[in-house]
Amino acid sequence: MNLTEKISYIKGLAEGLSLDEGKPETKVINAIIELLDDMAYSVSDMEDLYDDLSAQVDEIDQDLADVESDVYDDECECCDEDDCDCCVDDEDNPFYEVTCSACGQKINVSEDVLLEGEIECPNCGELLEFDFSDLFDEDGHCAGGCSCDNCTDADDAEDVE
Repeated sequence: MNLTEKISYIKGLAEGLSLDEGKPETKVINAIIELLDDMAYSVSDMEDLYDDLSAQVDEIDQDLADVESDVYDDECECCDEDDCDCCVDDEDNPFYEVTCSACGQKINVSEDVLLEGEIECPNCGELLEFDFSDLFDEDGHCAGGCSCDNCTDADDAEDVE
């Protein structure tokens, strides 16, 4: 039984009592029943509007999920591989996935932002700090002796000696 049906039931009970319309108590009871009836219709209208709004928000959420999938999808469209290098638009500034230690949110961060040293988590506001000091020696060369652009064969040979 919904609100309007309950108010109709109460209204029927009050009419069945055959109350004297001239008494002040009867006028108060009738005014209360009328107010409850108006409130029940208002609540019913709000429930309908809420249902419509909820359906619209669900549609927006699905549309946003589709856009996020298109924008943030890591899968390569040409070869169906994750993180392949053949379709990277901006090879000079790659993106890295970082997980916030406070809330667990995964964030795509550009290399430039990583090298700045810190970023605020867009989900929880936690300050995420990135420290690369242990990866490079005092000359700016990789400490691991890899073959990246910062290392040369001569540098690698010097590190080995």
